[in-house]
Amino acid sequence: MGKLGLTTFGLTQDQAIGHLAMLVFSALVAGSFSLGSMAAPHIDPAALNAARFWLGAGLLSTIAVATGRFDRRAFVAPWRFLILGGLFGIYFVMMFEGLKTAPPVSAAAVFTLTPIVTGLAAWVLLRQVMTFRIAAALAIGGAGAVWVIFRADLNAILNFQIGKGEITYFWGCVSHAIYTPMVRKLNRGENPIIFTVGMLIAGGIILSIYGGPAILATDWSALPLIVWITLAYTRSLPARRLLCCCRSARCGCHRPR
Repeated sequence: MGKLGLTTFGLTQDQAIGHLAMLVFSALVAGSFSLGSMAAPHIDPAALNAARFWLGAGLLSTIAVATGRFDRRAFVAPWRFLILGGLFGIYFVMMFEGLKTAPPVSAAAVFTLTPIVTGLAAWVLLRQVMTFRIAAALAIGGAGAVWVIFRADLNAILNFQIGKGEITYFWGCVSHAIYTPMVRKLNRGENPIIFTVGMLIAGGIILSIYGGPAILATDWSALPLIVWITLAYTRSLPARRLLCCCRSARCGCHRPR
């Protein structure tokens, strides 16, 4: 993308890279909805996501050590990681819980409402004000999402007949929307990789405590193949998502205007 194109859209190069990172993550998430709906009935969401967080933390820790980016000073004020890891864990648990009953397409539509809630959270936490152009784009996207969620049934919209799975996942998306500006608020300039490791470890601890009984009760050797495929596909999504948020925060995509 040339400088003229960036100027046309009012973006710096770093901001464009941050948006591109979020776009790539969204494409990866799209596949997780279908896989998640197939795996959700076979394993408790907390047990699955605890494993995902620990695998993601191990993967990024290895990268951090191998590239010489592991810095213990980044773990100052660990309460920051507990907040972000907790919000992130809530999102994924609610996602897999909702996919037990919500169709993947409906769940994906619910996810598209996240930027609207993020805008509200960004105003509260960062005093970031949406431009008219952004608000209009989100309104159009939100209208399309509502149409899909209610299965193009006007009566269902008027009577607010929405599935239990969609409602469950929506609250997970609210958590997702809150932590996005929270990354900007709590990051103190740490390297994105090691900062993400801290959040994944904190999230893994929280999920292991919350889902402890389910983890112990799960017969891991008897799980169907689809669960392991889903785990393999999604194990790095938490790491990728948090890296994208850190990248966006560092490039100023959530900077108050």
